[in-house]
Amino acid sequence: MNMISIPIFQVDAFTDRILWGNPAAVCPLEGWLPEAVMQAIALENNLPETAFIVRNGDAYDLRWFTPAAEVDLCGHATLGAAYVVLTHLRPDWDEVTFHSASGPLVVARHGDKFGLAFPALDLSPVEPPESLLRGLGAPAPSTVYRSMDYVAVYDTEDQVRSVVPDQVALSALDLRGVVITAPGAEADFCSRFFGPKLSIPEDPITGSAHCALVPYWARRLGKSRMRAQQFSPRLGRTHTISLDCGLDGDRVALSGAARQYMAGTIHLSEDDLDQNPEG
Repeated sequence: MNMISIPIFQVDAFTDRILWGNPAAVCPLEGWLPEAVMQAIALENNLPETAFIVRNGDAYDLRWFTPAAEVDLCGHATLGAAYVVLTHLRPDWDEVTFHSASGPLVVARHGDKFGLAFPALDLSPVEPPESLLRGLGAPAPSTVYRSMDYVAVYDTEDQVRSVVPDQVALSALDLRGVVITAPGAEADFCSRFFGPKLSIPEDPITGSAHCALVPYWARRLGKSRMRAQQFSPRLGRTHTISLDCGLDGDRVALSGAARQYMAGTIHLSEDDLDQNPEG
């Protein structure tokens, strides 16, 4: 039986130490696997995101899958993919361009850190859906915006920290998820992210959400360079990730380190590639 071997790396992104940050799997491929197989691998990995990359000339094509669905943009798995490319696949490169559903994404290596240039996303004020208000509980956010996700703005960091989400209610939202945000006590702004419909109850650090957060806070604070913090209960502990970010025209700049947790090989047979077996 013919076997296919696929390298897999697990990288903790936006951190300089293992077991912190946000974990992502990265699978370099010779060519695209069937979509159902990539989704099955992401489900098997059971990480917030699995990135698949395919060499395309002097760049790479990139796709992201949560355990439940393919998504159009992911920050931490892009950082993880850049770490794999610039550390293992092309260590002679100083930057890599990924072609994605959200256009070209450039990641440059600067010492131990990686700089990401992502598209800035627009926000539109909306009446919050009932499922959003029910999902976030009291107190209600002061303002709600619509972007890739719902963005719920609170008055204080304590309010953001105190939210106990109703995951069932939030899973009924029509958008990808909801990010809650407020001015930060030790940073310019803080946030949390909930994406239960993607099988991500709470994300440790969400680069893509900052594509909407950074333009909002840049306008509100009158600053182009900011320090952000995102909170989550990763591994059952209070988990705070700090992020350097900024707004450069229509691009959001994010910066962070990454650490490799493990590397291995996925072994698939031709039967494994058939995701619609009979019987």
